[in-house]
Amino acid sequence: MTPKDRAGDAFAGEIRLWNLGGLAITRTIAPSVHILRTKGHIRREPIDHWIVSYCARGAHLAKTAGTEVEVPAKTPYLWSLGQEFLHERTHIDRVQFLVARDAFPEIRPLLDAACGSVLDTPLGHLLGDYMMALERRLPAVTETDFPHITKAVGAMVAAAVEPSAARMSDARQQIDVGRKERVRQAVRRHLRTPTLGPKNLGRLVGMSRSNLYRLFEDTGGVARYIQWERLLEARAILSNPEKTQSISEIAEDLCFADASSFSRTFKREFSCTPTEARYAALSGLELGAMSKTRVQSARAHFGDLLRGL
Repeated sequence: MTPKDRAGDAFAGEIRLWNLGGLAITRTIAPSVHILRTKGHIRREPIDHWIVSYCARGAHLAKTAGTEVEVPAKTPYLWSLGQEFLHERTHIDRVQFLVARDAFPEIRPLLDAACGSVLDTPLGHLLGDYMMALERRLPAVTETDFPHITKAVGAMVAAAVEPSAARMSDARQQIDVGRKERVRQAVRRHLRTPTLGPKNLGRLVGMSRSNLYRLFEDTGGVARYIQWERLLEARAILSNPEKTQSISEIAEDLCFADASSFSRTFKREFSCTPTEARYAALSGLELGAMSKTRVQSARAHFGDLLRGL
């Protein structure tokens, strides 16, 4: 690995790795580099894991398995440590699945045949969304979840690499996770858009209203989900002592009808008023307990999807 843009001896990068047994997941933020793996490297370290890479930011040129491809941001790419390769990367923010051959014997031929492929397909993009959603929730995963997550990841990767009715059925829950992550990102981008609703949201994420409603029927519906994300944003603002917006300004900015309805809704969900939340932040006190039934049921539902239960 060689930095493309040298700045003295410094190389500022960050990598987090979760080892789930036959599957490892990494999150990497790093500057531009050249990465070379030769026959000599393979002889000295004969690791032959497949890797699925997804750059939330950044891109790279990949030469491997007799192919040369440009992999844009937000597009998964499948390659293998068992083959020679040269990668030239820009500054990246990336999630990777490192998939051990012995842990996934049933899909070995499938992944070998697709090595060096850019998964620029609808299911490929859902795989990328799924990878981001899973990585965000890994800190809460326990060791008992490892086999379920490994099986779920195998089903999702197989469906993205070579879609079929059977594979899509096996990966249905993981596909829903990818769709939910896509919706979450769209809602976060448009929290302050007054016209954001089920109809417009469906257009933003390329999903029919019926599929959108099905996706969120267990967590109170689409409109409730949008409201919940706005309330989370309001709580983040109120919890930051450096933010000085008034309660009325926050309510208007986040598309609530007025400050009174915002305060009532906020208190129902978080068991304290916006004013009390702000006072707690300024005083360094613990924020009032959240509405546990709603929060836990939403997390449990999404957690079940991630684990493929």
